[in-house]
Amino acid sequence: AMPHGAASSRVLRPGDLVVVDGGAVYAGYCSDFTRTVVVGAEPGAEEERIYRLVLAAQERALAGLKPGMTAGEADALAREVLEEAGYGPNFGHGLGHGVGLAIHEAPRLSPGQETVLEPGMVVTVEPGIYLPDWGGVRIEDLVVITEEGCRVLTRSPKPPSPVIP
Repeated sequence: AMPHGAASSRVLRPGDLVVVDGGAVYAGYCSDFTRTVVVGAEPGAEEERIYRLVLAAQERALAGLKPGMTAGEADALAREVLEEAGYGPNFGHGLGHGVGLAIHEAPRLSPGQETVLEPGMVVTVEPGIYLPDWGGVRIEDLVVITEEGCRVLTRSPKPPSPVIP
């Protein structure tokens, strides 16, 4: 499975795992968020487990992001959670990226990146797990780095389980 899918004419069916990635542009500035849902059915055990793991990785990153850390250190906050659970190879992109006048800007929150996070930077926090022939789960929020840590700007609900009726 890849982090970004392609549009098709396939009709969604109950039980489908769907990654919804969206945003808007207001006064020239972009936003970005992602939610993962299971359509019209309860999630299976693997879907539930992977969703909760990705949510835990995101929560760890949100709790640990702070000014003065490097973009690589930010990435490691979530990556360690996924690696400890055996899914490190399935998190094939960085934790996030800057957002502003363009949807993808510096800094890149990924391994080895030395950019130092500063108050006022707006970045995404979007860990994910993608399994071939199964699908993927990603949860993404937009945050601003503050003097003490970060503040989530996304207002879309983030349920503890990936289900919609």
